[in-house]
Amino acid sequence: MTAPQEPDRSNVVWLGAPAFPEAARAALADSQLRANLKHATGTIRDKRLAVTAELDDWEQLREAGAALKRRTLRHLDHYLVQLEESVTRAGGVVHWAADAAEANAIVTGLVREAGAREVVKVKSMATQEIGLNEALAEAGIAAYETDLAELIVQLGKDRPSHILVPAIHRNRAQIRDIFQREMGRWGRPAPDGLTDDPRALAEAARLHLREKFLRATVAVSGANFAVAATGTVGVVESEGNGRMCLTLPQTLITVMGIEKVLPAWSDLEVFLQLLPRSSTGERMNPYTSTWTGTTPGDGPQNFHLVLLDNGRTATLADTVGRQALACIRCSACLNVCPVYERTGGHAYGSVYPGPIGAVLTPQLVGVEHAASLPFASTLCGACYDACPVKINIPEVLAHLRARVVEAERARHRLPTAEALAMTAAAGVLDSPRRLAAAQKAAALGSRLLARDGRIGALPGPLHGWTDSRDLPQPPAETFRAWWRRNREQP
Repeated sequence: MTAPQEPDRSNVVWLGAPAFPEAARAALADSQLRANLKHATGTIRDKRLAVTAELDDWEQLREAGAALKRRTLRHLDHYLVQLEESVTRAGGVVHWAADAAEANAIVTGLVREAGAREVVKVKSMATQEIGLNEALAEAGIAAYETDLAELIVQLGKDRPSHILVPAIHRNRAQIRDIFQREMGRWGRPAPDGLTDDPRALAEAARLHLREKFLRATVAVSGANFAVAATGTVGVVESEGNGRMCLTLPQTLITVMGIEKVLPAWSDLEVFLQLLPRSSTGERMNPYTSTWTGTTPGDGPQNFHLVLLDNGRTATLADTVGRQALACIRCSACLNVCPVYERTGGHAYGSVYPGPIGAVLTPQLVGVEHAASLPFASTLCGACYDACPVKINIPEVLAHLRARVVEAERARHRLPTAEALAMTAAAGVLDSPRRLAAAQKAAALGSRLLARDGRIGALPGPLHGWTDSRDLPQPPAETFRAWWRRNREQP
């Protein structure tokens, strides 16, 4: 069997950020960012715990969701072909895109065919992944984000930092300043005397967007789910902007990752319970829109579904890593992650931040292009406990770390200092006698370095360990020695 070819890094928008350790260091120095993140993730986390506790069968729902995803991924080729047939039968047109460039070219061509110079957009991770807004801009087509958080990000010339709440790193005062400064350049300006009251900010966004909803002839959306049996595509959202985009324009273009397909309509029963509770802490989404092809005289008269691969087939070939494709983009793993809460999403350098981004991005772009991300975790397991479809993120992280090490080993003709250190450590840990000798040597050596029970900066290349950690002084007597002295004597 031929090993899957690693995709090129250009298949996913790469934000040009430095590697995670360097980017995280800068984020940790931003106290306002950490305060915003702590407040926002804590609020969502508490709401999620409250609504999931209301269901006696929550764990059974998680099991059902995980089983449905596993089965669908095992037979993904069958369900995708079935989806294409169903969408076509209902009056839609299906396009297959192998990578970001192909998907962007398809969408750009469709917008031009429709004679449009601007589009309105529903929040979509897939279109962010492929850099659709930038591609459309290069073709002279303006793309307007209509989700409130995405609007804030776009007006602020910023980058999303959370899957569900892209502007989570902004507080209300910062958002008001962005609206006052930027709205007039994009269309209707912010009202005079705009305050940072949430109701006032929402009303300013509503007025700003309304003229775009009524003027646009083409809309672009993502999809939360697509039902293979019926060709039905679905989007869930909280603000109603998606419903406006999905119903008013004449042409609707949906870009969807191939892993979003579900076998049957009845499968939505499971996921429409799991998703809102896990993402926003709500019992159900305020707006759940589904559409099947086109209907004469009602809604968009042209529907195009772009099925995006972009590294997913290669991910599917990895029997451990494919778990990441089960993600329903709820972001529950981000809200419980101690690393994400302190660094925010920009440090991950990807449109997919947090624990799920640490396992999904390296597989989409190739581990050698995102080698630091699998290490951006404490492996505490909180993400696994929170995931509504039971993706074992710590298992995938450890798996990808091994792949990073193997790739690094293959890249160097001579072993690196880290590889030599790990080989030496393996030799010590493999022998009780050598381990006891090493512990004894460490206890003796630490007497020269320790102060008040702690070791300061280690010498040479070992300083990297103590630069950001406290290292306790090893005890004078090991547990093994204590056990022999106190328990093994007759």
